[in-house]
Amino acid sequence: MTMHRHVFACGDPALDFIATLRARRSARIDVLTAPGRLDAWYLESGLVDSVSPGADADLARARSVREAVYRLVTDRRQGRPYDESALAVVNDAARRPAARPQLAPPGRRTTATPQEALSTVARRAVELLGGPESRLLKECGNPECTDVYVDRSRGARRQWCGMKSCGNRFKAAAYRARKRNALVPAGR
Repeated sequence: MTMHRHVFACGDPALDFIATLRARRSARIDVLTAPGRLDAWYLESGLVDSVSPGADADLARARSVREAVYRLVTDRRQGRPYDESALAVVNDAARRPAARPQLAPPGRRTTATPQEALSTVARRAVELLGGPESRLLKECGNPECTDVYVDRSRGARRQWCGMKSCGNRFKAAAYRARKRNALVPAGR
């Protein structure tokens, strides 16, 4: 299977999963465009070592869980009660059998069906939203980015989902603005 190099900057697999729909307020770029892209995400996330090939129904189910997790994360961040329908979708997925690691001669190995991999993601969302790190959830400071991340930084000062993406862009723009302003003579 070709590796697709998904981005994992949010600090938790459940958050990285909801980040597969980028720029939710504008362009809405869905990186899960085919079952193979979803399979690749499961592998690249490290949650499983192998996954049986998914079908269109698996992709539709995964997108539904992704949007439900996003809704619950947004509700938690904004101090609202959880949306009941989103809660039902995530809890239903989390109740299903999850991927189970096995010990093999080379080490730990986790094989899964698409449904087991999705259940593993849903369980991670339950653990995150029901645990102490739920208070550390932040949305990226880039107005075009809607990624939510766990801010484990000292003093909770992190502003960007990741430095490789949004953080570098904003720091470079601020640097260029300072340079421009330094070149403008005083009084102008």
